[in-house]
Formats: sequence, C-alpha cells, structure tokens
Amino acid sequence: MLEKPPRVISNTTPIITLSVLGRLTLLRDLYTEVSIPPAVYAEVMAGGAGRAGTAELRRAGWIRTVPLHDPRRADLLVDLDRGEAEAIALAMELDADLLLLDERLARRHATRLGLTITGSLGVLLKAKERELVTEIHPLIQELRRNKIRLSEDVVQQALRLAGEA
Repeated sequence: MLEKPPRVISNTTPIITLSVLGRLTLLRDLYTEVSIPPAVYAEVMAGGAGRAGTAELRRAGWIRTVPLHDPRRADLLVDLDRGEAEAIALAMELDADLLLLDERLARRHATRLGLTITGSLGVLLKAKERELVTEIHPLIQELRRNKIRLSEDVVQQALRLAGEA
C-alpha cells in the first residue's frame, strides 16, 4: 500500500533559508508537497526579484498556496506577523502533520496549540538522516555568511544531533 505524503505547512523563513542554500527542493524530496497560506507567499515575494526565495518559490510547483477557510483564526494570533499567524491557522485547518516554523514566539504558540513543528535546521537534520545532504555544518556556516540569524543553542543542538559537534 502506498504511504500517503504528510500534510506539511511552511512559514516564510524556512523557504527563504533553504533558498539561500540553493536547497529548497529538500522540502519536495522530504515531504513531496508543501502548502503555504497567502501571507507567506506575499512575504516571500515582497523581497522582490533577485532576493532569496522569490524565483525559487515561483518555480516550485510542489509548493501550493492554500487560502484559509476562516482567516479570522489567524487574526487571533495578534502578537505574530501575518505569515506566522496564517501558517499556524492553516496547519490547524488542514490538520497538518508538520508545521515548518523558525521563530521562537510562533513556535510557542504552535506547540501550545498541539501542532507538530520543526524548523529550517530540523529540515536539514532530516535531509542528513535521509542522506540527501552529507553534512549540515557547512550549510549552517553558509547561512551565517548570508546573515541568517540562528540561535547558538539551536545550532549546537543541531550539530550534536547530526553527530557533527
């Protein structure tokens, strides 16, 4: 019997982070399809031509924009930016298997709401586990060179989990 692909929702930051690395297709390789709410699409595109994520998102036919059935659900998360709030709301509406989210406050909300989450480094760890990448340390260094902010604690934990500490 064929295994049904997981329902995965992404916020903006994982799309941009993986695009910076030229590795957005890891999401397709790991999850087959990823859904994003309209606000996430708008946030990525707001970077304009030439910014990380814009061209990659346009080419990624396996990332689909899904409107919220009830946008008011996102309105309740007033302390988050619109993309984070809509990503959490969409994950709840679609009963998502996984929500890709990096920002600390948004992760706290998602966890409190019972959602399963991972972030950009979690995606890289899973990619290493599946042998889609050989090491994550050079990728983390590349993110830092490109001014992607990463908590030192989170980086060290990811490196330990990857066996690269």
